[in-house]
Amino acid sequence: MGSNLTGWHGLILLLVVLLLFAAPKLPMLARSLGQSITIFRGEVKKPAGDEHATADNDAAKPSA
Repeated sequence: MGSNLTGWHGLILLLVVLLLFAAPKLPMLARSLGQSITIFRGEVKKPAGDEHATADNDAAKPSA
């Protein structure tokens, strides 16, 4: 019986174990992954010379 297990069987078994033991944490994991992707896309879309402008704008803003 053990010799009939393939990579797909192991993957399915891992998925079932993950769903059983980590189900309560999955929404938090998905939310943090989405936020990370959003931040990454924002950083990729910035022009190359924009780092200095952002720092200057942050320094020029009055603190409340």
